[in-house]
Amino acid sequence: MAETEKTIRLEVITPDASVLHKDVDFILVRALDGDLGIMPNHAPLIASLDIWPLFYDEQGQRSCITVTSGFLEVSNNTVTIITPAAETPENIDVERAEAAKERAEKRLHVKSQDIDVHRAELALQRALRRIETVEKYGR
Repeated sequence: MAETEKTIRLEVITPDASVLHKDVDFILVRALDGDLGIMPNHAPLIASLDIWPLFYDEQGQRSCITVTSGFLEVSNNTVTIITPAAETPENIDVERAEAAKERAEKRLHVKSQDIDVHRAELALQRALRRIETVEKYGR
């Protein structure tokens, strides 16, 4: 639970690690059905997340971390995000993201029944969001 009622606890968890634990002033995240702005004392909520940057404000400073889908739960002044992967702009390997983008685009252009189109589309979307995060929000 956040230290004061003026902040809300943000926890971002991946299968590999607990990526982020902070008391923040505001959270902006993209759910599958639209953007959610979450402030302290928000009503309980569960939502599925899109592949998109998550923004949070801490003491007047906006920060960003890209999440690759997953879900969010708001409960007891805590936002818990469970996601397959989460990266800050500083930790994104742009060359790797560019290579993943090219691979996904090639798969989508091949007319073969062996290609899992949905998987290739998700890989392309992840790569594009990672590249966009670095371009827009820096290192």
